[in-house]
Amino acid sequence: MVGIFSFYIPIRMKKFVFALFILLSMAAIALYGAKRQIFAPSDNRTWTTVQVESGSSALKAGNMLVKQGLISHAKLFSWWCRIQKLQLKAGWYDIPPQTSIAGMAKILTSGKTANRKVTIPEGRASWEMPAYFRKAFPAFDSTKWEALVHDPQFAQELGVDAESLEGYLLPDTYPIEYGASEKDIARQMVKANLKLRDELEKENSPLWKELGGWHKILTLASVVEEETGKIEERNLIAGVFVNRLRIGMPLGADPTVRFIFRNLSGPIYKSQLQSDSPYNTRRFQGLMPGPISNPGKKAIVATLHPARTDALYFVAKDDGSGTHFFSSSLAQHNKFKSTAARNRGE
Repeated sequence: MVGIFSFYIPIRMKKFVFALFILLSMAAIALYGAKRQIFAPSDNRTWTTVQVESGSSALKAGNMLVKQGLISHAKLFSWWCRIQKLQLKAGWYDIPPQTSIAGMAKILTSGKTANRKVTIPEGRASWEMPAYFRKAFPAFDSTKWEALVHDPQFAQELGVDAESLEGYLLPDTYPIEYGASEKDIARQMVKANLKLRDELEKENSPLWKELGGWHKILTLASVVEEETGKIEERNLIAGVFVNRLRIGMPLGADPTVRFIFRNLSGPIYKSQLQSDSPYNTRRFQGLMPGPISNPGKKAIVATLHPARTDALYFVAKDDGSGTHFFSSSLAQHNKFKSTAARNRGE
């Protein structure tokens, strides 16, 4: 009896050890397979932008990645995040081609959200900007943008003491977060404008007080911006306009009339020149109620530091140089106008 019993125990143990060996082997194989899947490049061949919603669990994010066709197993993504103690962060993220599950987990927990660079050239009016934004954000809503720009309450919220944001949308190259709203973008641009204001105010230009503050500086700078694309002429043109303001002479700037009718190119009609709009500097003295476009830093600096000149007039040479004739008398100005007409072949 004893012999039989002593023989029976080892067999049971052998079966147990064998079964355990099989289980451990299967687990090892499964773990090895899972690890290979976690670090294997995905089949995706293009850049893909995905969103991690606020409060998303790793499993929910994994299901989102499955729907995007980036991974095959949501639970595998969730498991990897859990054992690595990775915390997802809400936002939009760019996933490069052939990124592994481990790589995606690293990206979605980095907080380095996707952005798109958008360049707004100097001197663009607010209504011209949607065309630039739509290149990076096809869903950009120009109607919402227009409403925001001309919303006095929104302007006040951003620290702008004006009826609209025209002039306060600083031209620059902006990294804009993917998924940003029209309101987010306007806020980013105005913030850059007001930061520039604070920097330039420290220079103590006498024009700051003479013109009457940042709003009027932007207003005059927008005209300077529209009158010339030549950096070397901006200070001189600013000097002409400052001279005119000092003696009560109308600025006489055609771009202000174009602003009224959003007529950015082509002829200006006599009926338009007779407009009763306070923006019509061909008829009315002093500055307009606000900017006619969004001036860049260089035009603003030129306005704050105008050239010392006795010139009161300028006219485009129309000789292909893009520069102007400057004069201090109407008689001289008329001669230059004739020269410009000849340059045009008239």
